[in-house]
Amino acid sequence: MTALLVFVGAAVGAVSRYLTDRFVRSRHDSVFPWGTLTVNVVGSFVLGCVAGTGPTWTALVGTGFCGGLTTYSTFSFETVRLLEDGRHRQALANVVVSLVAGVAAAAAGYLLTR
Repeated sequence: MTALLVFVGAAVGAVSRYLTDRFVRSRHDSVFPWGTLTVNVVGSFVLGCVAGTGPTWTALVGTGFCGGLTTYSTFSFETVRLLEDGRHRQALANVVVSLVAGVAAAAAGYLLTR
């Protein structure tokens, strides 16, 4: 049953990531990876909210949805691509903002629900 919860959550999360990225890209004419930053920060917040809940919510929302929504590999690849394009400041900003905002969002979600 737990694997099914993870599967359903991940399916919804992955589709949400795709749609969010498309929406954000349509609003920003920029090489900066705003879509990936958005889903990673939102996912961090949601995971902070469900941290410490029961195993059902953790499987469905924490592992499944947040796992499908967020993407470390795309964040890494987009940072490398910025570096290859000579956009060193944007690459550094992507790393710093992603880490700081992600941790802050997770903390905020956790504090909000405790």
